[in-house]
Amino acid sequence: MHFIGITGGVGAGKTEILQYIRQHYKCEIYLADEVAHQVKRAGTACFARLVELLGEEIVSADGEIDKAVMADRIFSDAGLLEKVNAIVHPAVKEYLLEKLALAKENPKLELFFVEAALLIETGYGQLVDEMWYIYADEEVRRMRLKEARGYQNDKIDRIMESQLSEEEFRKSSDFIIDNSGTLADTYRQINKKLEAFTWQE
Repeated sequence: MHFIGITGGVGAGKTEILQYIRQHYKCEIYLADEVAHQVKRAGTACFARLVELLGEEIVSADGEIDKAVMADRIFSDAGLLEKVNAIVHPAVKEYLLEKLALAKENPKLELFFVEAALLIETGYGQLVDEMWYIYADEEVRRMRLKEARGYQNDKIDRIMESQLSEEEFRKSSDFIIDNSGTLADTYRQINKKLEAFTWQE
């Protein structure tokens, strides 16, 4: 079992790359954002701690945490955001390590991927066998975000400023995929990197 972290800036194309890997390799893939949603579900220890920290008003009518209300509560308070992250990030890591342990027992699986923009900052460099950085030229990323998500320049600026610089991503990564060009070119880079593993049509 080879454990690979996938990271990169917003708009770099991590989702498309993981879709391709999922189709063609014997792997399990987890997106940290989706896992974070799972560990915050009603009944979990994470849910209880977040409600204790932020108040009952973050719970919606269906009994789950209202993401929009929670975001409003922490948006302008860096100290509160830090406390929320200190609850959620360890819960996500624990969930993923449990899934990794189960995956290692499955002889049909060869690769285990975790994707998140914050993998490096949250200490996954010490856990993974390899850290991959998905790179794309800034102008390409901006164009993708405008076309695919309808983001305006000011929103793109805010997100990019909050993420690691290209230099920091590169310094903390073992392998870099350049996703600035065509998907065919990106796929060639992946296939070459993963040639030791089983290919599936």
